[in-house]
Amino acid sequence: MLKPGFFAALFAAATLTLGGCASSLTGDSYSRDEARAVQTVRMGTIESLRPVKIEGTKTPIGGGAGAVIGGVAGSGVGGGRGSAVAAVIGAVAGGLLGAAAEEGITRTQGVEITVREDDGSMRAYVQAVEENQIFRVGERVRIVTVNGTSRVTH
Repeated sequence: MLKPGFFAALFAAATLTLGGCASSLTGDSYSRDEARAVQTVRMGTIESLRPVKIEGTKTPIGGGAGAVIGGVAGSGVGGGRGSAVAAVIGAVAGGLLGAAAEEGITRTQGVEITVREDDGSMRAYVQAVEENQIFRVGERVRIVTVNGTSRVTH
């Protein structure tokens, strides 16, 4: 029979793997496809700032990993048919917990930045909060757009 510590270590490994799957939503991160692509730059002034939450990812990975871990853990309970029932219950519970863990781990704090652009248009941009990027109302900013993705930068 496997020890409970083994399941904790397995769950921790799955959690760290899920955290590594999250892409960055900050203003200074670019995907490989965006590198070396022509970017459009517009200028504007920040009209307002609002804190927002950016929901985490919801892929089958979290639920699948949780289901496997829960099923293995449940199969170690009891014997015979009881073990099979416990494995199914463990798999279902583990799947739900794994999906919730993935979403929670990859959730991030964001900021909605409303900018009055120099052409007079008003647009709002949402991006993850960065330690080195502090925006203020009235500040002049650049809006950089590449392949349909826009970022607000200093």
